[in-house]
Amino acid sequence: MRITIHRPDDLSPSTRSAWHQAMDESPEYANPFLAPEFAEAVGRHRGRSLVAVLRESGRPVGFLPYERNSLGVGRAIGLGLSDCQALVHRPGVIWDTEELLRACGLSVFEFDHLVEEQKPFGGYVTGTFASPVLDLRPGDGDYARWLRGAYPKLARTTLKKERRLGRDLGDMRFVYDERDPKVLRTLMRWKSAQYRRTGRMDRFARPWIVDLVDHLFEVREEHFTGVLSVVYAGDRPVAAHFGPASRTVLAAWFTAYDPELSYYSPGLLMHLRMAEAAASRGVRLMDMGRGEKEYKDWLKTRELRVGEGFATRPHPVAAVHRMWRRPVRGLRNTVLAHPRLREPADRLLRTVGGLRTSGGTAAPDARPVRTP
Repeated sequence: MRITIHRPDDLSPSTRSAWHQAMDESPEYANPFLAPEFAEAVGRHRGRSLVAVLRESGRPVGFLPYERNSLGVGRAIGLGLSDCQALVHRPGVIWDTEELLRACGLSVFEFDHLVEEQKPFGGYVTGTFASPVLDLRPGDGDYARWLRGAYPKLARTTLKKERRLGRDLGDMRFVYDERDPKVLRTLMRWKSAQYRRTGRMDRFARPWIVDLVDHLFEVREEHFTGVLSVVYAGDRPVAAHFGPASRTVLAAWFTAYDPELSYYSPGLLMHLRMAEAAASRGVRLMDMGRGEKEYKDWLKTRELRVGEGFATRPHPVAAVHRMWRRPVRGLRNTVLAHPRLREPADRLLRTVGGLRTSGGTAAPDARPVRTP
């Protein structure tokens, strides 16, 4: 095994083609977050992004995108944003983790959504978590009929709310692949407000994330397409979602809605419309990402397992990093895993978010999403 290191945008066309082939050969790697297009996009906005290319007999057979800091601490590319992480490889490829880290110049490699299949990283996984997915089946072009067949318990309530929304605001209209960048800005504003309202970190207060989403919105490739989906009532956007899609997997990423219309359950309407439309376009799986949410329990057909942890090799930096990060992750996971702890913590975050945004004032560290 020979390992070479490259910037994501310096990969040759033949190497990118081999990466795409590895995605096509294993369903575990069909997720768009594992595509070279995502690694290249993050690399444009995060200067320390790299790709390790594993070669056998001169042929590229494995690809690990990662970020590296000056101390040699690495993390899966887009950690905190990416909902799927892996060393993408051809079937049968095995690697030595310490050798891989050494070649990458890393003492630590941190991940939090690692594909379960990654056996060489198995000894470094500190916890596994459910990642709900929705297996899609093509409909016959009739949304209501598809909904009644796929979700008989939800269908009646959902269709009733859609009809009421149409009567109150204007005819319902759904666009699976909206190309208007102004609607993308609307989604970002809604999501920023939601983050602040619930006491979460506002991702769109970080200019590089805004720039990354803007870039991905323009990507239109076979293994990665940025898809903006929108529910309209008349000409008014009600709910929107932006996320990447490969040929067979749609990743649910940023979903938000007009908070004035929460009575109509616009977020749920968005996901149901999106699932039906994606299925009709050949997508076979909607990955809703790790994390417990009520709507995910309603929609999921099964769960994948993803791992988090720290792959390390003997090094002082690795020991210090592990001592610092493991307790933080452990405390967070304990809270998330126990409803008696999670619900009070969630209420506290919402209270703090309400104090920050009361009177229309943004959180002190939040900057508004820029408009063109």
